[in-house]
Order: sequence, then C-alpha cells, then structure tokens
Amino acid sequence: MNQDDESGDGTRPRSDTARTPRRPAGRRRGDEPGGGLLMGRVFGVPVYVAPSWFLVAALITWVFGGQMDRVLPELGNVRYLVSLFFAVAFYGSVLVHELAHTVAALRFKLPVRRIQLQFFGGVSEIEKESETPGREFVLAFVGPLLSLVLAGVFYAGMSAVEPGTVPGVLLAGLTISNLLVAAFNLLPGLPLDGGRMLRAVVWKITGRPMSGTIAAAWAGRALAVAVLIGLPLLTHTGVLGNATDELSGMDTVTDALLAAILAAIIWTGAGNSLRMARLRERLPDLRARTLTRRAVPVSSDTPLSEALRRANDAGARALVIVDGQGEPTALVRETAIVGVPQHRRPWVAVSGLAQDLTDGMRVPADLSGEALLERLRETPATEYLVVEDSGEVYGVLSTADVERAFVQAMARPGSGPRQPSPGGGPR
Repeated sequence: MNQDDESGDGTRPRSDTARTPRRPAGRRRGDEPGGGLLMGRVFGVPVYVAPSWFLVAALITWVFGGQMDRVLPELGNVRYLVSLFFAVAFYGSVLVHELAHTVAALRFKLPVRRIQLQFFGGVSEIEKESETPGREFVLAFVGPLLSLVLAGVFYAGMSAVEPGTVPGVLLAGLTISNLLVAAFNLLPGLPLDGGRMLRAVVWKITGRPMSGTIAAAWAGRALAVAVLIGLPLLTHTGVLGNATDELSGMDTVTDALLAAILAAIIWTGAGNSLRMARLRERLPDLRARTLTRRAVPVSSDTPLSEALRRANDAGARALVIVDGQGEPTALVRETAIVGVPQHRRPWVAVSGLAQDLTDGMRVPADLSGEALLERLRETPATEYLVVEDSGEVYGVLSTADVERAFVQAMARPGSGPRQPSPGGGPR
C-alpha cells in the first residue's frame, strides 16, 4: 500500500484522468462521489469503503470458514460468523496501515484527500508529492512498519489464549495476514510501498525524482510479470508450505486468477505512477498567462453579433462584460454562445449568456502548475478573469483550454502545454 496515488494496495494521486478535477462549492475535501460508503473521518480525513470490499470480505469469509472447519469442526455454521469477524478485523489492520501513511503525510503538511478500503487492500490519496527523498522514504515505510507492529501485537496475544480455540485461530490468522501485507508491500516496485522506497533511494542517488519514478515503475512492471508467472508455480511446487497432492483443477484456476489480478493491479499502478510523474514534471509549464485568451470589453446590452464582430476585429477569443466605469462584472460563456443560432445573434444581448464574476473567478496571471489547478478546483466555472497584480485585466482563461493543455502534458511528456491558437475569436 503506497501513499500517493496508485491502485491496489497503495495510494494513488489525485486523478489519472485528462480532465482537471473540480470540487463543487460547499462540498468538503474528499467528499467527491465515487468513494464508496463513508464510514467516518479520522484526523479530518474521510474514510470510505468501496463496493469491491464487500466482495472480498465475502470471499475471505468463505475461504477462512473452510479453514476453520478443519481446525474447529465443532463450530458448525458459526464458523462463518467467526470468519466474517476475521475479515472485518483484517481490514481494520489495513486501515491502521493506511492511517500510518496519513499521519505521516499530515505531519509533513501534505494534504490527504481520503482513505479508501477496497479490493486487495486500501489507498491513502495524498494530494502532493514529498519534497525530499527522505520524506518519501519515511512516508512509504511507515505503512509496512505498522503492519509488522500489528503482527507482533497479535503474535504476543497468542500467548495469552489457548491454542486451537477461536481466539487462538483468529490471532494466528491476523498475525500471518499482517506479515503478508507487510511483506507484499515491501516488494521493490511501484505502486507498492517498497516501490516508493526504491524511488526515494534512486531519487537520493541521482538527485532527480523522475529517475526514481522510472526505475521503480519498471521494477513494478517486472514484479507484475514475476507474480503472474511465479505465484502459481510456487503454489504447485509446495514452496509456500501447501500440500501439492491436494490441489484440484479448481485450485489451479483460482491461483492463476489471483495471480492475474495481482499482476494487473501492480502493472497498472506502475504505469499510472510513471504517467502521473511525467505529468507533474510538465505541470510548471501549465501557466495561466500563456493559456489566457485575449478578451474585449462590452456592455451588458450589446447584441451578441456585434460583440462577436468586435472580438473578431481585435483578434480576441473572449468577451468580458463591463459596467459604466469599465469594471468587469461578468464573463460571456463560450458554451452559451455556441448554443445561439446565427440568425438570432443580432437579437440576443450578451448579458443573457454571461456568468457573474465572483472573487474566486479572478485568477492571477502568474499562477501556474498545481497552484493553478487547485484554484480552478476551488471555484468551478467555465471561464475565469485573469488579472495582473495591479488589478489590470489580462484576459480570460477557459477551462477547456486548461483541460486541453492537461491532455497534451499527459500525451506528450517531452513537450509542455501549448498556448491556444489566437485565431478565430469566440464563436
């Protein structure tokens, strides 16, 4: 489970999509839809349970129930209730693992969007990169460390109960499961914690975080291939301590399916880590000043056709409504302009197509990178007024242009976002 933004037993960056994420006004950070069932907040961070967790919990209950039947056959069907308790306790351990990442992130003043328990573990969605390789290493290591500590606590608890009893079996199961969680997450490949630790080491040696990400991502892909091929082989050779003579055809299919799922999670997470790192490397080139459209001022009662004529004559691509003193009061929405047929434009005033300006819609011209994206998330809109430090209007920033530059940054990591073409004017 890493702490930044990948799938599987890790954490993932804020968004792997090509659109700038937006948070509706009045909604608390982390409350975006799609997180699953909100269980509560810890240290102010929302904790969600994804729908996939219930599927895994049912699977764990069924598998552990079968093991309980061999160890404690006298329990009968009650074994499934005990197994359900084990599934919940196991994911409680996963939550502690993720809380370790969260506490460390908050300690380093890195905002945490949310914690989500899901298929094959959990994720702590930390919104910013660590500033130093040392912090990156600590942030990754605390999760497996807490899992090892929990394994030790459960192992110590076994000495206080009778072996072969329900408490004894539960404590033994939680000891082994936490050891497995720690060992799995210490494997040196993204998106696992061990991969982030490897990234931190390479970052420290080379001085370049991108070099660390590339090395750890390719190590993660190699690890995915190793899991896909090696896990079924280990099971069938008895290296894991299982009885090979008891394996059935269904066991073979199950092992292959489990290996394929784990390999897919690791491979996808490694690729996502690499893509997001390349994106972050290009984010400084995402500047409000270079993405801003030239705008012309118009009064609120100006017909749309006349306003567009003035914009085209000036080579501008945006319209700003001003009052009698020339102060901006609203922005004409490009999407609204497109929706007005040509024959009606002389009879439609621009005021009917405008959005009133709010303080959040005034963006400093020098804003760039993650700071720019965060400013747009805080106040969702289709257009923003870009202003100089002096208060002078520089132009209009369209969300569509930012999203287009965002896509270019992801698709062509070697080149920065391009400035929008100035030709044509608003349509």
